[in-house]
Amino acid sequence: MSRNIAHTKRRMIEFLDNQGISKAQFFRDTKSSPSNFKGKGLYSELGADMIAKILAAYPDIDVQWLLTGKKSNTHQNTANEPTAEYGKNEAVAPISHRVMEVPLVNQYAHAGYMKGFADQYFIEELPKVPFIVDKEYKGEYICFEVKGDSMDNGQDDGYIEGDVILCRNVKQEYWKSKLHINKWDFVIVHKTDGILVKRITKHNVDTGDITLHSLNDYYDDITVNLMDIDRIFNIIELQRKRMRR
Repeated sequence: MSRNIAHTKRRMIEFLDNQGISKAQFFRDTKSSPSNFKGKGLYSELGADMIAKILAAYPDIDVQWLLTGKKSNTHQNTANEPTAEYGKNEAVAPISHRVMEVPLVNQYAHAGYMKGFADQYFIEELPKVPFIVDKEYKGEYICFEVKGDSMDNGQDDGYIEGDVILCRNVKQEYWKSKLHINKWDFVIVHKTDGILVKRITKHNVDTGDITLHSLNDYYDDITVNLMDIDRIFNIIELQRKRMRR
């Protein structure tokens, strides 16, 4: 089998082989086209819609293994459990109890997001990515693709260019009290500096100043004021493409 086959499709084929399910049966079960699993179609990862069809047809499949290659310690059949509620952001669609579909702002859409983040139509038109969730999440969610190396420290807690991070909006009413800087890293949408992935090390509630820290030692800390920020997001989860560093 070609090593260029997308990881999720390679694992899906492995699942079918282990279960003794033919591809023809798989296409019938998922009401999908064979073109997705032959030729150039094999090179693209499974999309959110296809994952939803797979979970509906094969509820026993370990979705964490399918998406990441790592087996879930708590894998169980949750097909008959109620779907979780993911808050008021209608652009975030729950695929199942274990996967949610979230709008993605990739590297090339950062500038567009700065102009259109308040436009629900703009958000709904963004591409979607599936994220595994192990509990009920409420709030407004969006994903950003990491750009640059300011948060790449070569350690497990770092962020490298191309990482996709699942983020939850921190409402402005909560900015008046101290942010949970010891619990989360953040995405800062700055009015002039754009989208920044940073760790907040200080928050002066009286002045509104926050200190933004880069995990890469080549970058200096910067201090910005909350008056110059449009939005703040907690970083909840991370997806990383498999690659050589």
